[in-house]
Amino acid sequence: AETKDVLAFDTGPGNMLVDALVVHFSAGRLRYDRDARMARRGQPALALLAVLREDPFFRRQPPKSAGREQFGPAFIHRVLLWANRHSLRPEDVLHTVTLLTPLTILDALDRWVAPRLCIDDVIVSGGGAHNPLLMAHLGAGLPGVQIIPSGHLGVPEDAKEAFAFAVLAYETLHKRPSSLPAATGARRPAVLGKIARP
Repeated sequence: AETKDVLAFDTGPGNMLVDALVVHFSAGRLRYDRDARMARRGQPALALLAVLREDPFFRRQPPKSAGREQFGPAFIHRVLLWANRHSLRPEDVLHTVTLLTPLTILDALDRWVAPRLCIDDVIVSGGGAHNPLLMAHLGAGLPGVQIIPSGHLGVPEDAKEAFAFAVLAYETLHKRPSSLPAATGARRPAVLGKIARP
């Protein structure tokens, strides 16, 4: 395949919202919802889920990237205001934002990937790969598709970004472009970063 045929983009916040809300609700004692224990004690707030899914990011066509600019403190503040106004328990909020990730992944696959190619396998990595609630909903939405943890392919789920940045550094060291316009929206491929020798 040609690099122009690559389709790569962020589908949404991943575990970013869940982690930030766990830190908030635990007053900093916890950093993430291990095994979705907190979320599984709650019920999904479907009205909140509908409000969250209306965020313009989800309708934007790729290429697109998500970070704290889209799903950081301002977004969390909106979630908490809505939750307080509707008297949601922390567990309900966590269950709801946990569901947001698989639903937005499934929507993105349906909108932008499935029309271009048949999806046989989905490789998962990052903290969400350890979240049984998130993974159950992702699997339920992809019948007949094999979901493979990246660790089964030699890239530990928690080390995806470290591996990716090592590859980018290797390409930069060899003066090869590692940004793909089809994935980044850039006008042309570029060598990324700078080498600062001692």
